[in-house]
Amino acid sequence: MDEELKTWLYDILQSINEIDSYFEGRPKIFEDYVSDVKTKRATERDLEIIGEAVNRILKKDKNFKLENAQKIIGTRNRIIHGYDMISDDLIWSIVINHLPKLKKEVEVLLNI
Repeated sequence: MDEELKTWLYDILQSINEIDSYFEGRPKIFEDYVSDVKTKRATERDLEIIGEAVNRILKKDKNFKLENAQKIIGTRNRIIHGYDMISDDLIWSIVINHLPKLKKEVEVLLNI
């Protein structure tokens, strides 16, 4: 695999691990997330990085297989450009339902 592609995949993995670390030592509870502005902003920033990394991967290799790639890029754009229309529910759903799947997919691609 191309070294740039690997770098961007590792960026995705690092951002997912950072999001997980925000909840280290405590259960992931929506109400706690909503009331913690620093965690919300940090999570949104990591999602931006994930979206940008996916965008770069697809620009380099249009045929790169990554499930939900366009949705990931769309989420990044929505966070950046429509920041006032991002709901806590949406971000929380991504953290709980989608990031674990993306993490496994990236680990397989990187043979980790």
